Amino acid sequence: MATPLICLPFAGAGTSYYHAWRPLCGDRFDIRPGLLPGRERRIDAEPLRDVQAAVDDLLPTLAVAGEVVLFGHCLGALIAFELAHRLVAEPDVTVAALFVSGAAAPAEERSLGATGLPDDAFLDRVAGFAGFTDAAMSDPELRELILPTLRADVEMFERYAPSTAELLPVPITAMVGRDDVLVPRDKVAGWSRATSKDFAMFDLPGGHMYLTDSVEQVLSLIDATVHGGGPGEPRV
Repeated sequence: MATPLICLPFAGAGTSYYHAWRPLCGDRFDIRPGLLPGRERRIDAEPLRDVQAAVDDLLPTLAVAGEVVLFGHCLGALIAFELAHRLVAEPDVTVAALFVSGAAAPAEERSLGATGLPDDAFLDRVAGFAGFTDAAMSDPELRELILPTLRADVEMFERYAPSTAELLPVPITAMVGRDDVLVPRDKVAGWSRATSKDFAMFDLPGGHMYLTDSVEQVLSLIDATVHGGGPGEPRV
């Protein structure tokens, strides 16, 4: 039976990004993207600005039981971390592993100075740390549709603070792009202090959004960690 892999979105993203992972997983993982308000079929719902509120919103929709694995990139890593804390308290759920990508450790400062900026300056700031510009932002109608959710997500990211100082009793694997200018390696390594179980860290080619070009490598690493004998020696 395929292992449920719950995938949490990065800022501005919905579930469609992770749907594309399904053909690459075979029968190894059952991809289950988390859908937050303000996007896709929930486009009319007010977007959230707080990670705990996001977890509260997601939990009833996941309907998970048994063994699960969590993955999140950037903002999604923080949501996945807080979701893991909530799921380990559920008697019928076992969180086998948490994979965090492109994110500093929970206790690290993460202000980008983007919240509250005028639209153009806000988008320039976001493009600067993400390393790319979404083509949809050049279309006035799409920009008007997407911008409120992106603003809410960035505010959620900037104001995040851990809900607890308790160590997560789940193995954590952290991944980061080698050329990521947003997330320094030492801040990624800090995830080791968030778990009471095993920790590994891997750097992969690319910048903050390395993920777009490295999906197969990321999934292979997750598969080897969860189903195999481990992904090999961590690269830091």
